[in-house]
Amino acid sequence: MLAHNVYFTLNDAGDTAKQTLVAACKKYLADHPGVLFFACGLLAAEMDRPVNDRGFDVALHIIFKTKTDHDVYQTAPRHNQFIAENKATWKNVRVFDSLV
Repeated sequence: MLAHNVYFTLNDAGDTAKQTLVAACKKYLADHPGVLFFACGLLAAEMDRPVNDRGFDVALHIIFKTKTDHDVYQTAPRHNQFIAENKATWKNVRVFDSLV
């Protein structure tokens, strides 16, 4: 399996902007072929230990059955539409992919 974790820092870190990105993740990125698990949400503000990385606003977590499923997702029209419609709102994006 491949775990695809994406952390978005937004230009506007207000509640409306964060909820808009979460809604877009759910609209465009859930239910792709090969997805075993999908979740997205906001930084857990109460988790504030010295080891917590708090440099993001919205997190996306997708577990794919195979690396091939991930690779197909990367070029899928809905994934590309998500990027096109939301990229301008991103200050920074960090992607962490791992085989699990």
